[in-house]
Amino acid sequence: MFVLFEESGAFKAGTLVSEQEATLHVELPSGRRLKIKRNAVLLTFREPEPQALLDEAQRRAEALDTDFLWEVCGEEEFSYLDFAREYYGAEPSAVEAAALLLRLHGSPIHFHRKGKGRFQKAPAEILQAALAGLEKKRKRQEAIERMRDELVAGRLPEEIAAALPQILYRPDRNRPETQALEAASVALRCSTAQLLLSVGAIASTHDYHFGRFLFEVFPEGLEFPEHPEPPPCEDLPLAEVQAFSIDDISTTEIDDAFSVTRRPGGGWRIGVHIAAPALGLSPGDAVDAIARARMSTVYMPGRKITMLPPDVVDRFTLAEGHVPPALSLYLDVDASLAIQGMETRLERVPIAANLRLHALEPFFNEETLQEALPEDLPWREELKLLWELATVLEAGRGKASVTPNQIDYLFHVDWERVTEDGPGWVSITPRPRGAPIDKLVSEFAILTNQTWGKRLAEHGLPGIYRVQPAGGKVRMALEAESHEGLGVDCYAWSSSPLRRYVDLVNQMQLLATVRGTPAPFPERRQELFGIVRQFEAAYTTYQEFQRHMERYWCLRWLRQHRVERLTATVLRDDLVRCERLPLVAKVPSLPPTDAGRRVELEVERIDLVEMELRLRFRRLLTQEESPDATAALIVEP
Repeated sequence: MFVLFEESGAFKAGTLVSEQEATLHVELPSGRRLKIKRNAVLLTFREPEPQALLDEAQRRAEALDTDFLWEVCGEEEFSYLDFAREYYGAEPSAVEAAALLLRLHGSPIHFHRKGKGRFQKAPAEILQAALAGLEKKRKRQEAIERMRDELVAGRLPEEIAAALPQILYRPDRNRPETQALEAASVALRCSTAQLLLSVGAIASTHDYHFGRFLFEVFPEGLEFPEHPEPPPCEDLPLAEVQAFSIDDISTTEIDDAFSVTRRPGGGWRIGVHIAAPALGLSPGDAVDAIARARMSTVYMPGRKITMLPPDVVDRFTLAEGHVPPALSLYLDVDASLAIQGMETRLERVPIAANLRLHALEPFFNEETLQEALPEDLPWREELKLLWELATVLEAGRGKASVTPNQIDYLFHVDWERVTEDGPGWVSITPRPRGAPIDKLVSEFAILTNQTWGKRLAEHGLPGIYRVQPAGGKVRMALEAESHEGLGVDCYAWSSSPLRRYVDLVNQMQLLATVRGTPAPFPERRQELFGIVRQFEAAYTTYQEFQRHMERYWCLRWLRQHRVERLTATVLRDDLVRCERLPLVAKVPSLPPTDAGRRVELEVERIDLVEMELRLRFRRLLTQEESPDATAALIVEP
């Protein structure tokens, strides 16, 4: 005797070995024996053999018309055996009964299960909805397979192109486009980003990284919303000075400038002039909302994202040939470079020149200051005087204004040149920190931020300060507290209002003290705390992205020059810092080596998508050995 039974949702058949009142012992065709409950048995039969029954029943079940079965069965709950008798018009054979059971069980949208071997016809409306769902699923699967095949063939499906960058940066694995992309990536053994690059969905690896930042931080895009034109400031008094700024060549948001005027009785009147964009907005208006949403200009090699709209920047930047409004701090200095008095004024300032670092530094440096500045150096006397006063200011604080013996790196990207990795030819130039021009600019910024921080405190107004207690970390506060790292009793960021929102907020407060008008934030400390938290979060995100893109361009530089070997300094364990590049990497093959030792490494692989630099240890270098030939490529003509 053989039995057909159900176990864990599957139908099995075997030979009856023994039976008890509630259980049976059955031997499967594989030889395995089972103990099953009697009520699990759906059919007993004597022929054919169990495995033959299952095979033949499955074949016949596939030939049965499910729709016809649904049409002819009654509306009430039924047993499959009763239905089999009606369908075949006679007592069905074991194979016939099993075939009908398999078909009913395998069509759950047509027949709802009501128990062991019992079913009920699905209502017509439910069946139609289920069939529609199946058809939708079928078409979805066909679409997935079609998109996958297109990607494998090197073509970009329209559906995926329309869904970027969502698919790329925040994929929803329930979407067919994502499923197709992942299936194609598995087939081609590459990442989804690499696949999209290969089919032209992403123009370059730079666009891939930049696009991710925009997607996460600027989801609405970089376009500025509509806003009113900044008001004119013609009613301000005109300063009787000729000012000049000192900035990098790429700087367009020129926040600060200097002027030097001889005093009739001797000495000089030195002006530090800070752009005054706070005149063009009020807290809560359209321009303020734009600045507050961005909190800072975003910097990266080759481009930047400004905090303020271009028309606002153009109106207030201290551009050569313009007479923009400025908040000026004047220092009355005697012949011994002692400051005799200070004055803060709101005025229009004629900007005579925008000096650029790359043109200025070859003629204004430690060597030329010790010997003699070139006679034809523009603003020669003014620069020399500012430098001398800066050294006095630094000595008075007892702290260095810039950290010596450190290297900064200047990135320049020529977007007109195209490499195998896309548009952009990068130059990376090392620049020692602490040059005279750095000290000059830093000292006057520190003095300005200190002086205006005190002014806010004297007027009883809250401001946003940078504070550092003795031995503590730098933090932001709303009270005038000391900054031990700078050696000043208070320090309120105020000198970059075109580029930082906290400087802009402080300028709003300062303007109230100068104009004698109500301050926008007299006691609204909770709002200022919110601004501080928002600024710190945004500033951290922007700085992380800047470091990320600097690493990217370092890797591009290595590929651009096809560098095969480089030198590095061991930091700790397997971590090294590449020489003449701001690039840190791990070298798994590095043997145990003391920190500070120089090593020669081989470049094995550079992945611009994953930002991976794979290096292999070659040998230890002596301190006397010069860096490899790649160093000569850093400074380019």
